[in-house]
Amino acid sequence: MAADTRSISEAWQSLPTAGEVGVGLERFTGHRMERILAIVAAIGCTALGAQALLAAVTDISVVDAPRVAMMLLVFGPLLWMIIACISARWIKSACGTFAIAYVVALFLWPVIVDRTPDEPASQPWIFFLVNIAVVAALLAFRPRLQLLWALGLPFVYGYVRLVEGDFSREFWITTGFDVSFTLILGMVIVSLGWMFRQVAAGVDEARDKAVQTYAAAAAASASEEERVAMSALMHDSVLAALIAAERAASERERDLAVVMAREALTRLANTEASIAQEGNDEPISRAQIVAELRRTLSEQGVDAVVEERGAAAQLPGRVARAMVLAARQAIGNALEHAGGRGLHVIAASSATDRLTVTVIDAGPGFDPEAVGEDRLGIRASIVARMAAVAGTSEIRSDADGTIVVLGWEPA
Repeated sequence: MAADTRSISEAWQSLPTAGEVGVGLERFTGHRMERILAIVAAIGCTALGAQALLAAVTDISVVDAPRVAMMLLVFGPLLWMIIACISARWIKSACGTFAIAYVVALFLWPVIVDRTPDEPASQPWIFFLVNIAVVAALLAFRPRLQLLWALGLPFVYGYVRLVEGDFSREFWITTGFDVSFTLILGMVIVSLGWMFRQVAAGVDEARDKAVQTYAAAAAASASEEERVAMSALMHDSVLAALIAAERAASERERDLAVVMAREALTRLANTEASIAQEGNDEPISRAQIVAELRRTLSEQGVDAVVEERGAAAQLPGRVARAMVLAARQAIGNALEHAGGRGLHVIAASSATDRLTVTVIDAGPGFDPEAVGEDRLGIRASIVARMAAVAGTSEIRSDADGTIVVLGWEPA
């Protein structure tokens, strides 16, 4: 029995709410596209990085600290970028680090390496990573910086290459070809990245609109079904209870009529609530009711307090659900009509398992008797719901605010 009660308590705490459904699905295609771009970048970085590393090791003439530091400055962040793209963690940090480190390495290149003006046709190993730096900017930076890297890096490389060749005529030809090639390829990379991201964003937007349309249609269908169910309920349960009450002649028949009326009121009060199922009557503690009310306030973004007073108490599950739903309606009314001013909730219980939930606000108040017959927020969701579980409800309202008191105690 203890295990069953614990399981029911855990289920009570894990009831989903409307605000929790669909969280994380707004950019489903966008997240998948980012993952694909990261994997493709990892493959390209691995291939070109291995080629550049092989060229660096092969072409190095003197192993000294500056050249080793240059290789570590470039290949260290490149390795981190590859690992981050594969593991899908710290992608922006790793790619941004490599994009900046590569620019620093380009400016340091003429100072560290030997100048070889007699070999203009042989590209240095750092040339193979120009567009890898553009890919890193695509994954790490905003569109303007992506465009800056795609347009600027080829010209920075060209300037560094000309400085290395003392601006000789032979270097102008080969360097112009290298710059134009990397410039075109970099623009293609950035354009494809933008296009893929825009397509993914369009798919996500279309999915969101479709879900909203479906939700609206489902809500309309549910409302229609609810009206049909209400009509059947009024015709069957309520009418049968009224007939039974009218024809009751003995004490037993009157008790039966009361039970039928209470059952009809319970179903009538719970018809409009999507989570209000009668369920079983396993006891629910006051702490669980308070936790549910606090979660309601948190979901509404209200900085209000749910105060606990008195000894701990336990209520039948049917009663606890009705009290929570009635209190939610009272909180919703306070937020809608009083703007949440002075909102305060008190859950007080006694040693006899009597529980009282009081919802207080400092709004302008209203006249409960002047509420229209078609407004069921108070009559059905609060008064009828509490009456259905043999509870009490009291509404006091004036110019200083409104107080809703919900009470229940064992018979």
